[in-house]
Amino acid sequence: MEESKDKIVSYYDQFSEKQEKTGINSRHLSILDKVIAAGLKSHHRILEVGCGIGTVSSLLAGQLKEGEVLAVDISPESIEKARLLWKNQKNLKFEVSDMSDFHKPNQTFDFFVFPDVLEHIPVDQHLRLFQKIQEHSHQDSVIFIHIPAPRYLQWMIENEPEKLQVIDQPLDSGELIKNITASGFYLEKMETYPVFFQEKDYQYFVFRSQKPLSHSTPRSKWQVLKERLSIRLRHGIK
Repeated sequence: MEESKDKIVSYYDQFSEKQEKTGINSRHLSILDKVIAAGLKSHHRILEVGCGIGTVSSLLAGQLKEGEVLAVDISPESIEKARLLWKNQKNLKFEVSDMSDFHKPNQTFDFFVFPDVLEHIPVDQHLRLFQKIQEHSHQDSVIFIHIPAPRYLQWMIENEPEKLQVIDQPLDSGELIKNITASGFYLEKMETYPVFFQEKDYQYFVFRSQKPLSHSTPRSKWQVLKERLSIRLRHGIK
């Protein structure tokens, strides 16, 4: 396992050079947009797992006036580059970690962001990873996950394997949901959508802490009626 980890670290140390040349792309911006839509507030504390050289980290930190981002990655070279690239963003901190050793006593985070990293972590490590996330969550915490759509990644494996990373595995959505649900969260939203290809090449998930409901709040009758009328009009229902 240690040799395997060393190989992975070495790969991403070298991969950081490629990331630096790429800059901000549509995937990065889409992740930012969807995290904001999931309820990100300017005072929130974010833990980003698998930050690379910090491109998404910087975008997230730019949305936080009173909050901060702690971004971690397995690659020391990537973290060194990230610290240099984004040194002027005082609410953005970077650490080397594969999350197995992550421990911040009495610290919790409002958002946990996984920007296309889970497909690079062996599936048998996912449950322990999310148990670690649970240790640093509170009753309103949100997990945001962005991954390649399994169907599209399988096509890549069969047709363009040279473009893949050292570990690049299609993730079973059911197994992913099962592991996160077992760690105290529930699935609020999931969508498969296109970023670079018409065939819908990415998926994202929004999970929230499973705190008990204290009450139920009826929607306004006008809101329900307006939606009903809108559906009737769109589909020609009299």
